Amino acid sequence: MRLPHAPRISRPLTALLAALLCAVGTASAAHAARPASPPPRPSTASAFGAPGASGTVRGLIDAHTHIEGAEDMGGRMICGEPFDPDGIAVALRDCPDHYPNGQFAIFENFLKNGSPFGTHDPVGWPTFKDWPAHDSLTHQQVYYTWLQRAWQGGLRIIVDQYVANRVLCELYPLKKNPCDEDATLDLEHGKAVQMQGYIDALSGGPGKGWFRLVHTPQEARAVAASGKLAVVESIETSEPFGCREIRDVPQCTEKQIDAGLDHMKAQGVTSMFLCHKFDNALCGVRMDSGTAGVAVNIGNFVGTGQFWNVETCTGPAQDNTVTPQVTLPAAVRLALGLPNLPAPFYPAAPHCNTRGLTALGAHMIKAMIKRKMVIQIDHMSVKAADQTLTILEKAHYPGVISSHSWVDPTYYQRIYRLGGMITEYANPADQFAGGWRDAKQAYERSGAKGAFGFGYGLDANGFGHLPAPRKGGDLTYPFTALSGVTLDKLTTGQRTWDLNVDGVANYGLVPDWIEDMRRTVGPELTNDMANGAEAYLRMWDRVDAYTPPPGL
Repeated sequence: MRLPHAPRISRPLTALLAALLCAVGTASAAHAARPASPPPRPSTASAFGAPGASGTVRGLIDAHTHIEGAEDMGGRMICGEPFDPDGIAVALRDCPDHYPNGQFAIFENFLKNGSPFGTHDPVGWPTFKDWPAHDSLTHQQVYYTWLQRAWQGGLRIIVDQYVANRVLCELYPLKKNPCDEDATLDLEHGKAVQMQGYIDALSGGPGKGWFRLVHTPQEARAVAASGKLAVVESIETSEPFGCREIRDVPQCTEKQIDAGLDHMKAQGVTSMFLCHKFDNALCGVRMDSGTAGVAVNIGNFVGTGQFWNVETCTGPAQDNTVTPQVTLPAAVRLALGLPNLPAPFYPAAPHCNTRGLTALGAHMIKAMIKRKMVIQIDHMSVKAADQTLTILEKAHYPGVISSHSWVDPTYYQRIYRLGGMITEYANPADQFAGGWRDAKQAYERSGAKGAFGFGYGLDANGFGHLPAPRKGGDLTYPFTALSGVTLDKLTTGQRTWDLNVDGVANYGLVPDWIEDMRRTVGPELTNDMANGAEAYLRMWDRVDAYTPPPGL
């Protein structure tokens, strides 16, 4: 069969979108690096397995991954699906525009090589010569059998982030799905329901599969305690319920917010972000820095009509340092329809976004409290995060989480005092261990009660690199995972992956990554991670038992 030629795409817009995607994909890893901190006090190890006499669940939690992320941005950006009724040969195949040798996969090349030039073998199943890979960001990373191996290795709760970005969708010329963010979120929810049904059918019938969508902490605890995977539905989107802001004019109302939350809650969503990459009518964002920040700042202009408005921080909390906008080539400005695009002026660092939580944003926080939803505080500007935490503190509301290292660490103690939780972006072992130490010290200093639990936010299918192979990696196979299951090297089709060589090439290598951290960092870290599912369940139990105060 003759494959189609690559589409003709405006080069300026292609370069802009590629830069935006590169920014989205690299910013979390760059931000998450932090200086080493003293090790925390030793903790008491406990056995991993079924609930003990107290009902405590032992298991891992991933608080931030996009299982259905291939439906985002028009559904033609990520190649491959988490499952397909016609099987793996259909699910794990490359995008048509990547043929014949990947040279037309402009965004894959930008994200992986930093330029539009490159090649890769587009064949997925059964050879998988070039993808999936830890640094291949436009190919499926969460095929269901890979997720199944992580579950076998001890994963008991995963927070499935339905994701959407209208600006990036409209810039990308290839689409099969609408760019409307609410429609995309509905589509991804429907895909999750279908995936549960697909796995059920393979497991003997309705309700018998290991992949279980849960809507209450009681359901989640029962599923995790039975040894299955509890899947919590959440939302990470840039313009929730149409809450875009154009030159300071909000494009949504309180009525829209309430209706949107009711709709999502009825579908089973129990957790949500207010803002993502761009300022919106709810809150200002914690900006990206460096070259990535330049690209996202342009996206902010495209979406809102304004660049980020930045001031010099006056307190210990700060957003990322913003690079002044470079002068774009005339062709790019013309392609954007902005021939006189200005370059913003920024004061001395450290930088803070002047935009905090808006009146609509405060309304949404209170509306989420009334609906007992968990508030995802990542991506908020430090001003917005501070204002959000103040509202939660006045209401004594425990439902708050930082799920992938995008909140200033100075807020950790406030999150823990409320009864919330922190999980770390899935960095290589040394960086991940630094985040764990910071979080554990903040937990101890906060006066929070109960055993400490920790988790990770892999952000798979989220345009962020998965953990690379560790230099000098020496994990031996087979190994015994935290769950007690013995795992050998992961093989799919004709391809076998080795963590020492490939890093976390796909979700199936998460148990290998955790075992490598147990051996290199020590069992205290992995013991705390094995308590991560229980820590999330305790937080959710507190939310479920919460009674909103009168007049909230």
